[in-house]
Amino acid sequence: MTLDTVTKEILATDSQVLGATGDVANALENEAIYIIREVAAQFEKPVLLFSGGKDSITLVRLAQKAFWPAKIPFPLMHIDTGHNFPETIEFRDRLVEELGLELIVRNVQDSIDQGKVKEETGKYASRNMLQTTTLLDAIEEFKFDACIGGARRDEEKARAKERIFSVRDDFGQWDEKNQRPELFDMLNGQIELGQNVRVFPISNWTELDVWSYIEREQIEIPSIYFAHQRKIFLRDGLIWSAEDDVVFRAEDEVVEERTVRFRTVGDMSCTAAVESNADTIAKVVAEIRESSISERGARIDDKRSEAAMEKRKQQGYF
Repeated sequence: MTLDTVTKEILATDSQVLGATGDVANALENEAIYIIREVAAQFEKPVLLFSGGKDSITLVRLAQKAFWPAKIPFPLMHIDTGHNFPETIEFRDRLVEELGLELIVRNVQDSIDQGKVKEETGKYASRNMLQTTTLLDAIEEFKFDACIGGARRDEEKARAKERIFSVRDDFGQWDEKNQRPELFDMLNGQIELGQNVRVFPISNWTELDVWSYIEREQIEIPSIYFAHQRKIFLRDGLIWSAEDDVVFRAEDEVVEERTVRFRTVGDMSCTAAVESNADTIAKVVAEIRESSISERGARIDDKRSEAAMEKRKQQGYF
């Protein structure tokens, strides 16, 4: 059964119960759908930032529900580092084709070639931080006034500070000391010329909420999220993929094979795996219930400094 067939069956059923608030899952879904609809109502040219990860895939399902039976009225945009997991890119392309969605891709490599950013080198080199310039250029190119993203407050303390409608100045920068109050779910989308807003419909969700929703909705996700055999090497207590030449590996870092999965699927050079036998969504949900470590614990880019994420957000990161 294709993604599109499964989606139509679920949406047809759920269209009858969107108003239900009998449990936390429905309340979170209703809130997210309300936020997405507010974006469509208040902004002229929104876009959904799509990475091919579980959070942005969840956003696509929520956007489908928000506008069903019409199509999602705005495009998806992926800022491609060129160092993404192949499984994620394959899933991205298949999803947009089967659901008939518009996808915009802008590449970090182009920013490097144009001399706008400089490729990092060395042991901890990553293109993750270089995405900001490519993103800001794409926002300017298409004149997007609202960018919907899948960030959640439980991921990282800087993200916990941010509002659902987060205003960025005409340089794309975020000022954590100058944010609007959001009382009684009132979302203010008024912006000045040159400003844009980052919108986070699942800001109040946790990692477990996302996985539980994926399980409930029978949402297909990239295979990399499930346990599989992979060539890896160990560094700094973390498990790194050795199946490509993107991740720097020293001569003394020995390659071995283990059963692993990825809790988050960012740039390959900064995203580590975890040992796991969870090869189904139900097993992943059970594993996360028992976990005491955040999913961002496997993202080395967050460990560069105590305020790494906050500094990136101030510069325009999503």
